[in-house]
Amino acid sequence: MGKMKLLESLDLSLNQIMGEIPQSLSDLSFLSFLNLSYNNLSGMIPTSTQLQSFEALSYTGNPELCGPPLTSNCSSGQELLGAGSVEHADGIFFDTSDFYKAMGVGFAAGFWGDLQCYFL
Repeated sequence: MGKMKLLESLDLSLNQIMGEIPQSLSDLSFLSFLNLSYNNLSGMIPTSTQLQSFEALSYTGNPELCGPPLTSNCSSGQELLGAGSVEHADGIFFDTSDFYKAMGVGFAAGFWGDLQCYFL
């Protein structure tokens, strides 16, 4: 697969693929979309700027897969604190993406409310 140097999009999700991700996949420098979710992939995601640039959702549903951009650490099997999470003093994790979603909904509701007042 690594010989397809001009490949731009690869979606192999939901195919029950087993084993490790081939190192040659990191040679696909034109790849702008990757979805390997919900297979039976295992091991460490090959280290390259290309494969780490995709979101963790590209690898979701592969419980034995580890390494960046996933939060599972290959060496110890422990969960890493991702860049999009905040740990509070009481040990509760807060996903910052949920914060931004809620902020967007609040902004939309406020903006809609202001429009209603303007037209009344």
